Amino acid sequence: MPNFTVDQIRTIMDKTDSIRSMSVIAHVDHGKSTLTDSLICKAGIISSKAAGDARYTDTRADEAERGVTIKSTGVSLYFEYDDDDGKGAQPHLINLIDSPGHVDFSSEVTAAL
Repeated sequence: MPNFTVDQIRTIMDKTDSIRSMSVIAHVDHGKSTLTDSLICKAGIISSKAAGDARYTDTRADEAERGVTIKSTGVSLYFEYDDDDGKGAQPHLINLIDSPGHVDFSSEVTAAL
């Protein structure tokens, strides 16, 4: 069960200073999808038991068969972070892109960025 509501996402989208966009880029078999799964787990979208093995962003059948990411996939994650500035935990929206690492799909990485 996600740790956020649709209303929380809509509210944070108006606060552009609290939005971060990032992509996970590395060579093939260096843990990009595993890292992405772990971040998705932390946001409460998948269980901690599934994190690392879920390959949540590998949505195509051929990606599951080959065990590699072929198409870049984006996901938005909601996190609350306390800067220790006296304001308490503040919401942040992280737009995360999981990209392929194989050289054959480098154009997909370029397009994602």
